[in-house]
Amino acid sequence: MPQVEREVTVAVEPEVAFAVSQTTGEVRLRWDPFIRQQYLMDGAARPGKGVRTFTRSRHGLSMVSEYVSYNPPRNVGMTMRRGPWFFATFGGGWRFTPVEGGTRAVWKYTFAIRPKWLAPIADPIGIWLLGKDIRRRIDAFAAACGDPQIVAAAST
Repeated sequence: MPQVEREVTVAVEPEVAFAVSQTTGEVRLRWDPFIRQQYLMDGAARPGKGVRTFTRSRHGLSMVSEYVSYNPPRNVGMTMRRGPWFFATFGGGWRFTPVEGGTRAVWKYTFAIRPKWLAPIADPIGIWLLGKDIRRRIDAFAAACGDPQIVAAAST
C-alpha cells in the first residue's frame, strides 16, 4: 500500500503541537491550505476515537473520515469511511515525539487506488499529488505552531 510521509520539528511542546494539528472549524481554515470546509459530525463537540469528520478539499473533493485512534499528545489516526471513488482505502495519522527544543511531528497518508488494475499507473501519481499536498500542509502546520493566536485558540 503506498504511503506518503513528511515530518517537521516545531518549537512547541507535544501537547501544543497535537492541539494545533487537531483544530477544527475557523481555526483550522486559518492554517490548513488543503481544507475548504471541515466539521465534526453527529453532534460531536471535540475530536476523539470514533468521531466522524466531514472534509471538503480545495480541489472540491469530499471525504467522511473517522478517528480510529486519539491519544493526546502522542498520536492520532483516521480512516476514510466515504470518499472519492478512486480511493479503495485512505488513512492518515500524526505522531508527536518530544525532541530538544520542541516536538518532531510526522504526518502520514496511506492509500489504495481502485480499480486495482489502475494502481501501477495511479499509485505514483497519487504519491506525487499527495506528497505535494502533505508538504504544503505540514509547512503550514509548522507556521501555525509559531502563530500565537492559533496556539491560543488550539489550547482552549
